[in-house]
Amino acid sequence: MENNKALIECRDLSEFFPVGHKQVLKAVNHIDLDVFRGETLGLVGESGCGKSTLGRVLSRIYQPSSGTYLYDGRDVTHLRGRESLAFCKKVQMVFQDPYASLNPRMTVSNIIGEGIDIHKMYTG
Repeated sequence: MENNKALIECRDLSEFFPVGHKQVLKAVNHIDLDVFRGETLGLVGESGCGKSTLGRVLSRIYQPSSGTYLYDGRDVTHLRGRESLAFCKKVQMVFQDPYASLNPRMTVSNIIGEGIDIHKMYTG
């Protein structure tokens, strides 16, 4: 591998949700993770184990309760404005339920082009 520095680095990453008076649900608890350029990360586990929650934290849909999350060596947990938009162009989540995430009335070209068009990632 050309560059042995991880593209995504997570240390002690956790996501907790309040579920009652002084009670929390530990959806993701103390995750350490490195993903290098060119690698694909697949999460496998039983229903309710935190796969989607971790994906939402990594794509910044959720703000982590604790821990550090570096993307390309930079802390991305508190990005705002243009920096947040630039990050969202690079990291996106593909949901496992195609009926919830893909419109069957759109062509594949239109579906792929939608993000490119929204983020103005084209020339000419």
